[in-house]
Amino acid sequence: MIFLPSGFSSIFVFNFFVFCIIKESTLSGMCVDGSESLRKGICLVTEKWKDRKGKRDLGVCNSFPLDLWMITGLVMSVAKVGSMASLSSDIFYDILNRLDGPTLANAACACAAFSSISREERLWENVCSSMWPSTNREDVKSLISSIGGFRKFYADCFPLIVNKEVPEFQWNDYIEYPEEWSEAEYYGDMDEFESISPSDFVSIVDIRYKDKTICSKVLWGIPNANGFNGWFDNCPFRIDLLTYSPNDDHHEDECILSVSDGLPPISSMQRERKDGKLWCELRDGIRLSWIVVNRKIKQAANLSSWSPLGGQRHWPTDRDFLIRFGSVLPAKDVLPCRVAECILVMKFRVIQTEGDGVQTTLKLMELSMQMEDMEGAHVNGRNSLFILKEALSCYRSKNYGEVLESCNQYSKVQNELKEEKMRIENRLDRLCILSGIAAFITFCYYLL
Repeated sequence: MIFLPSGFSSIFVFNFFVFCIIKESTLSGMCVDGSESLRKGICLVTEKWKDRKGKRDLGVCNSFPLDLWMITGLVMSVAKVGSMASLSSDIFYDILNRLDGPTLANAACACAAFSSISREERLWENVCSSMWPSTNREDVKSLISSIGGFRKFYADCFPLIVNKEVPEFQWNDYIEYPEEWSEAEYYGDMDEFESISPSDFVSIVDIRYKDKTICSKVLWGIPNANGFNGWFDNCPFRIDLLTYSPNDDHHEDECILSVSDGLPPISSMQRERKDGKLWCELRDGIRLSWIVVNRKIKQAANLSSWSPLGGQRHWPTDRDFLIRFGSVLPAKDVLPCRVAECILVMKFRVIQTEGDGVQTTLKLMELSMQMEDMEGAHVNGRNSLFILKEALSCYRSKNYGEVLESCNQYSKVQNELKEEKMRIENRLDRLCILSGIAAFITFCYYLL
């Protein structure tokens, strides 16, 4: 039995919409008595309903409008059946195969038939393929199969990381850091570190602009992490997935955005500095997914925030745009501040503006990941591996509001920490000045 939520007006609208489609199909000679005709009706109704309601916004992870009550209305309206049990499993599969991930997960809880069919890996492979095109690669498919399959992969990577344990600001927790933490405590147990290898991590990255995939990358391991006599362990952690210099020639895998992709045309950079139209369109339309998989422990998580958390216009030059994504990761047993920020930076450069036969064009110049603690210091490679491993098993949520709340709380505490640090430094400066004046007066007194 399928339980329908409240909102009868929506159901009536949908059923009336289905009735119109059926009438149109009947007048065109389509018979709705057979399974094949039912499939065609499902295709027709689904596509027209998609066109009517519009596309979903991946940035906030909204559920697709085709929900459970729509599925029921679709099946029972298009086909003259007495019960759900009278429909074949092929019809159910066709219905579920047209849903997005959240709706498919909801449908699995609706009835026994949907629950059984929704366990099909092929359904979840299609969902993952549409959301993360990088998963179409054969080596990535083998990786996902080895860590538990596409259903588990989607359940791990669709919700975003939420850290609800961001500590409240207490300055005393930080000024005693060098004395409270010994070297052994700071770096952790050596045996545990040896169990973590940079080669165990795989990065699966997809970039979208206005629902169109513009870049897909897969990085096996962490570059330059092995060898160099412990260089990686003690240096700031950083992964450069894409790096192009201004003098580089065209590459086959370069990421280009133009007016044909939905960018607004700009006549000059001077006008762009005034109205910021190109910057606003880029910031609102760009989406990033950076999934990290640990092959050894068979876990995965999305470290990105989907939508940008911030950015900078015209830095370091007029033609550059920096866009920042990321997440707040737990580091309770790794860092004194107990949390760390995973920062994903994307840099676009305007390489062409509107002219004679030339469109406004942006090129993705950099895409990188790095870790910072609450004081803004870079986390070294050794501790970053611990943080990444811990992040793969932390709490996640499909509610994008919780993600923003977690990031805003972290920024608030970080700003309070910086302000208190500046106040202490100002007090010390004044104390030094007063001490110098007192010493000078004392010297003059004894001299005279």
